[in-house]
Amino acid sequence: MKAAHYKSVVAGVGLALVLTGCGQGSGGSASGGDSGGESGGPTIAFVPKLQGIPYFEAMNAGGQAACEELGCTWLYQGPVEADAAAQADIVRSFIQQGVDVLFVAPNDPDSMAPLLQEAEDAGIKVGTTDTDAPDSVREVFVNQATAEGIGQALTDQIVDAMGGTGRYAIVSCGETAENLNSWIDVQREYTASQYPDVTLTDVVYAGEDQAAATQMATDLLNADPTLTGLVGECTSAAPGVAQAVQDAGRVGQVFTVGLGTPRSMADYLANGSSSASVLWNVQNLGYLTAWAGLQLSDDAGFEASNDVSSDLSGVEYDDSSKTLLLGPPLVITTENVGDFDY
Repeated sequence: MKAAHYKSVVAGVGLALVLTGCGQGSGGSASGGDSGGESGGPTIAFVPKLQGIPYFEAMNAGGQAACEELGCTWLYQGPVEADAAAQADIVRSFIQQGVDVLFVAPNDPDSMAPLLQEAEDAGIKVGTTDTDAPDSVREVFVNQATAEGIGQALTDQIVDAMGGTGRYAIVSCGETAENLNSWIDVQREYTASQYPDVTLTDVVYAGEDQAAATQMATDLLNADPTLTGLVGECTSAAPGVAQAVQDAGRVGQVFTVGLGTPRSMADYLANGSSSASVLWNVQNLGYLTAWAGLQLSDDAGFEASNDVSSDLSGVEYDDSSKTLLLGPPLVITTENVGDFDY
């Protein structure tokens, strides 16, 4: 599903798409759910890590578009901060509502596992998307890209920006986020094995908070003047580390890359405080999640290769891990950042 196909849907969530930080508050649930994509058929609920940042709003737009095309009702609600307890409350609410299918991007996979069991016991089909809970009863994980693909791409991009030598640090988000931690493991191993002149010095955690990421990146730069690279491991940290370099007046001396949405990174790419963003088509991930929900609802299962839509063909499914794979990551630069609507 190409970005242009979503313009009518994205317009309905335009305000949310310009938000770059977390919602304010202290971990409570977001008020009200987004029930866009009501086209009858089974009800598919998606609980993101948090609601109101461009990344998950783009996933929401993709899920809405899929349900409008395929015939399902898409429900979307998340906490206003990346808080596991608040997310659990929303999951319980959807269980009580008796939705047909429930997808979660868990903040804490371990604590989410019993709730997914509770949903299954209530007759709800359950899956994970964006972030897995591998030790749960989830029936499918809709994966954006492999950990190896993302971790290696991030490493290649930061090392290239640094000129093949130097020291870099990572500003990550949630300490218990399974996907982020798996990427960092790859980055550690890949840096050590492939780039002997480069050292990964530190990993710090800012939560899903852009301002906190900026402050932590600033602290890293002040503590170690020899740093020449920063990686923002999620869509709030990527603009956060770029902002820190810009604020420090060190553009061209310290280089950053990260997992940032195109619109949030466009200005940083243009002014050189960010060299590249590694991501994937986030709207396609939402579309694939809704499609997978329909497959679960219909007990249709998945083939080794799945033609989901005209824009999502050959989507691979691994039965041993019960994983649908969107595809390889994208590298977003000044050359293609304008091709995306989110």
